[in-house]
Amino acid sequence: MIPTKELKKRDLYLNKLIAFQDTEPVKVITGIRRCGKSSLMKLMAAHLLETGVTSDQIIEMNFESYDFKDMTSNGIYEYIKLKLLPHKRMYLFFDEIQRVEAWEDAINALRVDINCDIYITGSNAFLLSSEYSTYLSGRSVEIRMLPLSFAEFIDFHGFEIRESKSALGGTHRRAYDTQGESYELKELFEAYLRFGGMPGIADVGLDQEKALMLLDGIYSTVIVRDILEREKRRGRRQITDAVLLRKIILFLADNIGSSISVSSIGNTLANEGLLDDGRKNKPSAHTVQAYVNALLEAYFFYEIKRFDIKGKDYLRTLGKYYIVDIGLRNYLLGFRNRDSGHILENVVYFELLRRGYDVAIGKLGDSEIDFIASNANEKLYFQVTESMNSEVVRTRELAPLQKIKDNYEKIILSLDTGLEKEFDGIKSVNVIDWLLNY
Repeated sequence: MIPTKELKKRDLYLNKLIAFQDTEPVKVITGIRRCGKSSLMKLMAAHLLETGVTSDQIIEMNFESYDFKDMTSNGIYEYIKLKLLPHKRMYLFFDEIQRVEAWEDAINALRVDINCDIYITGSNAFLLSSEYSTYLSGRSVEIRMLPLSFAEFIDFHGFEIRESKSALGGTHRRAYDTQGESYELKELFEAYLRFGGMPGIADVGLDQEKALMLLDGIYSTVIVRDILEREKRRGRRQITDAVLLRKIILFLADNIGSSISVSSIGNTLANEGLLDDGRKNKPSAHTVQAYVNALLEAYFFYEIKRFDIKGKDYLRTLGKYYIVDIGLRNYLLGFRNRDSGHILENVVYFELLRRGYDVAIGKLGDSEIDFIASNANEKLYFQVTESMNSEVVRTRELAPLQKIKDNYEKIILSLDTGLEKEFDGIKSVNVIDWLLNY
């Protein structure tokens, strides 16, 4: 028997599922492969058991299992019907259900015909989140998962943060492993920036060779199943050149946080001789856009738009792209000490998404604010830089925020250590402290 691995908590996402428990919408868990979607469903099932739901009220079907290899849409419906309990609410979990043709017919029928609460996940090989609501007649809610945050990374890798008094007053925090060895939080942050936040890394440990093998598997599966195979199954012929796809991936990975127009990607690849010799012409902007869209739909990259603060409108040109996991970027480009400012931006951007903010780049005249983060309750402005110690850098980073005339909070995140500082009402905060506490 395969031993059951202890599931690590992902409370951020679990709490979202719990909030929608026993409501009509189908709960659809999306995200890049291997970010923890299947584990989240298991955590939800465990929560149900802990709160009084009996095990025979819970039905789990994983369509990557050989048990359901030949399952049809009708077969799903009949399988569930046979397991119904009279006068009991059923909780249905379907993992990788997109492998079943016309699966949406079964889900819609179950939702209408029986007293049930439905949860599904699936790779993007056959169906992406933008299509879920169509198939489910608009009665679905999406829970989008991301790789581990820095706080989750610390927990998953078996570290515990302890606080102690420092010699100069105040407190000091260090991380301790299971053997009692202690580490500076900055050391763990450097490991996070090196290995990334894919949960599977915790299973192989912080070993570069093993981590690269795991990341290679994730990359290959996303590209082959979630993009190339999906296009073939949809009967479309837009994404057919695997080599061009990789070139575009490498370009975007190498330019995270830089303003990019889709038309410039093909020009750059051609001008720098990065296309294959056999390609006679540079790819059209339309072709490049189709490849970029496929990468966005597979959650490999995320696009962030620019917002004109004065005009209060989104701009159509020169957005930026961030990669879903820094470990994947290091796998693609190699481990190197460059672009650290943009890497910090990448980490901050996804942390803001985790915290439920809508995020945009701010434009104010000729100035740019790295991030405008807003939700129903607040708006925040962020600048991200390695250090504020240099007067030149301080002036450069403060200037855009000082031009903003509203009263929303303005924050600069950097790797500087020490007490939180303020510059004319603008907070300067250590990025590690912000990731763990703020």
